[in-house]
Amino acid sequence: MFDRRNPLGGSLIVVVGACLFATLGVLSRVTYDLGLTPYGFVTWRSGVAAIAMAALVAITLRRGGRLVGWRSLAPRDRVALGVAALAGASLDVTMFLAFARVSVAIVLLCFYLFPAIVAVGSALLGWERIDRTRGLALVISLVGMVAVVIGGQGTGALAGLDPVGVLLALGSAVSQAVFVLVARRGYRDVPTEQAMTVVLVTSASVAMLLAIGGGAGALSSVWLPLSSPTLFGLMVVAGVFAAAVPSFLFLAGIRWIGGVRTGILMLAQAPVGVVLAAIFLGETIGPVQVAGGVAILVGAALIQRAAAPEAGPAPDAVPA
Repeated sequence: MFDRRNPLGGSLIVVVGACLFATLGVLSRVTYDLGLTPYGFVTWRSGVAAIAMAALVAITLRRGGRLVGWRSLAPRDRVALGVAALAGASLDVTMFLAFARVSVAIVLLCFYLFPAIVAVGSALLGWERIDRTRGLALVISLVGMVAVVIGGQGTGALAGLDPVGVLLALGSAVSQAVFVLVARRGYRDVPTEQAMTVVLVTSASVAMLLAIGGGAGALSSVWLPLSSPTLFGLMVVAGVFAAAVPSFLFLAGIRWIGGVRTGILMLAQAPVGVVLAAIFLGETIGPVQVAGGVAILVGAALIQRAAAPEAGPAPDAVPA
């Protein structure tokens, strides 16, 4: 069991969550080859994750946990949870639209500006000071992430930029930053699994609306896994291990160690994703990417030297 007073435990669960999120690149590519559209992928991933998280809520209740009702929340917490849910849905929408207009590398570069946005926001709100160690860790990690993403792409990754696609990708970074900042202090009386159930149900609902709005072809793709055992199995894996579990760990990490540390440690997703793509998709890894991965690890090590977060987790915020 982790000692909630020890930030190392929170850091470990964030890194595990980042590694699980990193499997999405390979999983999505495989399902696309089997005929699933991005609309269908997002709908199934969010839907399965919501079901898995609801099952976790049921288990915790059977073991003596408490169900926090919407009416029992203070008005401020209701607003915070609603904003977090909408930010999660906005993240899915903007990232999906961005992937359709610009390269994956550009989307990742824009999206992973969110740790810097969180760091600035936390400092302006007086929650987490950007001291020398945190600042250095943030800079090193961001530089390493850029090297990981661009190192294997060459100049082609920056060619033919679509301004709308870039703005959408930046929008995903803002949505993620809003989620992190709101989750740090908002709705802290809501246990992690219950909060993530609300967020995932909202994302699944928005994804379904996108599939309906995408026309007959996009909507028919949603039902494709029901007729393909292989595709169904892959979507269950994606929903549970690339959405539900890492989302739970991500929110628990935010509440445990703060938004700045969590954002920096989440950058581990970039090198892990590149390695998985090399193993399963045959994509090459260049020396620049290796150096970038090392830089991210250095940043992660530095952030452990930072002072402990300003407040401990709420009683039911994180798992024991």
